Amino acid sequence: QVQLVESGGGLVQAGGSLRLSCAASGRTFSNYAMGWFRQAPEKEREFVATITWSGSRTYYADSVKGRFTISRGDAKNTVYLQMNSLKPEDTAVYYCAAKSGGSYYYTRLEYDYWGQGTQVTVSS
Repeated sequence: QVQLVESGGGLVQAGGSLRLSCAASGRTFSNYAMGWFRQAPEKEREFVATITWSGSRTYYADSVKGRFTISRGDAKNTVYLQMNSLKPEDTAVYYCAAKSGGSYYYTRLEYDYWGQGTQVTVSS
């Protein structure tokens, strides 16, 4: 079993920055790709970014490319999402997810474990 806990959400003005963190724990947390998804009110949960276990490969949704950066800590059990140049349309609950495997994954149904989410609100 893997537990994921997100933190770092909050309220920020348009053009500002936030960094989200996701801490993973579990007896055998090894070889897991990680992803960030988000869900705005009355919308489906959508892919934001993903990173391989090694951290060597990343993939982003077109809507955040060039503004958001996903990374892993040295111990690989922490994943970050640096969000710059935030826009009001980035407002959503952001979820961290883990998927066993050596590649990266951008489909919601592929992921095995999910965090509880953290709210990001961008004011105009």
